[in-house]
Amino acid sequence: MAYFDRSDIETGLGDDPVLFGAVGDYITLLKPRVMSLVIFTAFVGLVIAPVDIHPVIGFTALLCISVGAGAAGALNMWYDADIDRIMQRTRMRPIPAGRIPAGEALTFGTVLSIGSVAVLGLLVNWVAAGLLAFTIFFYVVIYTMWLKRLTPQNIVIGGAAGALPPVVGWAAATGSVSLESLVLFLIIFLWTPPHFWALSLYKADDYAKAGVPMLPVVAGHHETRRQIVIYSVILALSGLLPTLVGMASITYGVIAAALGAIFVALAIRVYRMDNHDTFMRPARQLFAYSLLYLLLLFLLLLAERGVQ
Repeated sequence: MAYFDRSDIETGLGDDPVLFGAVGDYITLLKPRVMSLVIFTAFVGLVIAPVDIHPVIGFTALLCISVGAGAAGALNMWYDADIDRIMQRTRMRPIPAGRIPAGEALTFGTVLSIGSVAVLGLLVNWVAAGLLAFTIFFYVVIYTMWLKRLTPQNIVIGGAAGALPPVVGWAAATGSVSLESLVLFLIIFLWTPPHFWALSLYKADDYAKAGVPMLPVVAGHHETRRQIVIYSVILALSGLLPTLVGMASITYGVIAAALGAIFVALAIRVYRMDNHDTFMRPARQLFAYSLLYLLLLFLLLLAERGVQ
């Protein structure tokens, strides 16, 4: 399939114009794997909030947050279609593969964004709706359109968007933002750089080919691995904050400390592997463990709420 530029993508033309995509293609536009993490962290924020929420209201809130996250993913794919076509891991996404015209993806994402925020505001509360709107805006405009192609700190700053769902969930339950919800935000915010930089270590060639200034491309593998260690240590310490602010018990703190120590140990292992071929496997292991780490940490917080 021949290369086409952004003007082709924006008109939905490319080599072979298509009229509409299959249902599965539209689901792919929503980035379901990312959405699953958003749903889970938002659910934790909703459930551990110190109030009781009606199940229907809770379900509505989670549905709106999920749709909003998916809408942001669709808008991200619309804007990034030019570089997605170049990168090996993204070239078969619906827009660069020619299965969905860019215009349809833009409309799809915009309608879902507006609808999810409006329904959340009308049926739950406007604090949560405002936070959801800001999350979508931050991910699409601040991260996708600005930071991603501008600075190697794209993941650090842009990580705020991925860290907001538990705050939105908390606000859906309480109608406010509190210290506890900001602790959840901070954990995910600090988790994002080592998580994505581990991925970028073994996808650096892909990012370089697309001209995306990820840290390994701009600063090199050694500096990336050093930054991973620094953020991993800070992340491990932040994982103890729920105990320190009274959100969780000492038992949680002990388990969180052990999970954080494993995270740091894996990060140090990546750092010590100087040869490109030798640190690929540890980087993949760190990436995989980072997902498990966040899952277990938030499951622990759910368990703490369940025994109260």
